[in-house]
This record gives sequence, structure tokens and C-alpha cells, in this order.
Amino acid sequence: MADKTVSNPIACDALDGIPHGFFGHEGERLQFGFGAEGDADAIRLARQSACNTISRGSALAAPHQVHSADVLHVSRAWSDEATGRPEADALVTSQQGITLGIVTADCAPVLFADKAAGVIGAAHAGWRGAHDGVLENTLEAMEALGAQRDRTIAVIGPTIAQSSYEVDDGFKQMFGDGASAFFASGRSGHWQFDLPAYIGARLRSFGAGNIVDLGLDTYEQADRFYSFRRATHRGQANYGRQISMIALAKN
Repeated sequence: MADKTVSNPIACDALDGIPHGFFGHEGERLQFGFGAEGDADAIRLARQSACNTISRGSALAAPHQVHSADVLHVSRAWSDEATGRPEADALVTSQQGITLGIVTADCAPVLFADKAAGVIGAAHAGWRGAHDGVLENTLEAMEALGAQRDRTIAVIGPTIAQSSYEVDDGFKQMFGDGASAFFASGRSGHWQFDLPAYIGARLRSFGAGNIVDLGLDTYEQADRFYSFRRATHRGQANYGRQISMIALAKN
């Protein structure tokens, strides 16, 4: 079986002291999503290797994502199998020994932490989830575990950038006039949507304390990341997923 061990993930200084990382495909050697190409056992090994890189010996909790605004409070991990995982698009926990994981391929992974409270979260925020409130729901779920939103750090990982994200008039109209700042004019009848800026604005308006955008474009950086839109434009049958993870440091 091909080597599925991972190298060092991308980290953010704002989350220093919190085990975390954003993992790319490493030359398309790694694929972290059960819904994409690849043998389920190989995908499971890659996911476990990433989990051990973040927090050795911890248990991975990664949901079956459905583009919802639903958040799970994780008190114990479940079996990391291709089927049977709970459906949700965000996770929160205050338990050590659990690593939260989110897979993406243009949608934004957002990792959260209130270091003082010892509460973390992870969200899958595509346009639909962000529009429907997955970010605010994650912050509220963290507060239920003792976090304070004004202390909470939110880091936006690799996601499709505005220059790569063309949408039509119908898409823009779903967001209303109040979101016009996130759309730049494109070719006739089309716009360029700024997903990370929209996510940042939603987090800011809800009182998140520190918001960091890593500024990594999944579409343009084909040597590092999978992209649903890039695969679609190239006529590829399938596309992979990267994974982003966060855990609490063990005492």
C-alpha cells in the first residue's frame, strides 16, 4: 500500500499552543475524504496519520458533512468509517483526547479556539453553510461549553478565493443587497464572490475575538490543494478532499 503518512501541516500563529493543522494533498499523494476517489482503508490511514500528527494517541471525530448549519457537541469520538458517521458540518468539544476534523475542497475550513476556556471547534463553511448560520451556531455551541466569543480565535483555512469564484446573478440575489460588498463585477451577468471575506464578516458581526484568514486559494494552488471547481472546469470525474484538524493540548 502506498505511503499515507503526512508531513507537517499548515499552522497559524494565532493558534499557538493549540494542536491544529491544515493538511493539503502533498502532490496528490494524500486524499482525506471518504466521498472521493481512493480505497477506504487508505483514506482512513491518511486521516489517522494526520490525527496523530496533530495529537498522538487522540481519537478523530470527523462527521459526514452535508452542507448544513448543524453543530455536534463531541464528548467521545466515533468510529472513523466511510459510512455511519453522524451528519453535521461543525463540531465543538472541551474534551482532551479528541481531534476534530473537517474535510473541504473549496469550501472553507474554520478552526476555533478559546484558549482560556479550553474549548475548540471546527466548521465546514461553504457558501450555503455560512449563509445559513454554521459559523454563528459553532460559536454558540462553544459558549455552551464555557467559551466566550470575544476571546475566541477563528482561523479561515484554504478556500477558494474571490478571483477564482465566479457566480451568476441568481446566486448573488440569494444574499440580498446587504452582501453586495462581497461581490465584484465580472463578465456579463456574473460576479466574483469573496467567500473568505463573507465568512470573516459573519464572524466579526457575531463578536468573534480574533479572525485570521490564511489567504490560501484552493483553486489556484493545484500543487497543494484539491478544488471542486478546478476539477469541474477540467472535466475530471472526481476530486479529492483536504482535511483540517484541531485538538486540545494534553495536560
